[in-house]
Amino acid sequence: MLDQKTIEKYINSLGVVSKEEISDEGIILFKTDDKLVGVIELGSPLRLSLRCDPELAILLREKYETIMPGHKLNHKFWNTIVLTGQIDWPEIQGFIRLSYDLAHDQL
Repeated sequence: MLDQKTIEKYINSLGVVSKEEISDEGIILFKTDDKLVGVIELGSPLRLSLRCDPELAILLREKYETIMPGHKLNHKFWNTIVLTGQIDWPEIQGFIRLSYDLAHDQL
């Protein structure tokens, strides 16, 4: 299973990303140029929320039981992935990269 450090390391490798911890809620926010890229919800298993193209978001939710509409986020543009091991790391890296790119497109 993926861990928080692996996800953080990959997100940080994409460019300038800031990290904000909301420790009392067990949430970590990742932003680029003040645009939210991703959210990690600590727990077992971890949950990773990422931006997504609206049409792709629906397809991914249909394909994977561990992908659902963004938890506490706009369901049209965000997916939450429960990191149980159902989805391979390279595919999750692609989802993270897409989220980062979509955040940059909003600049």
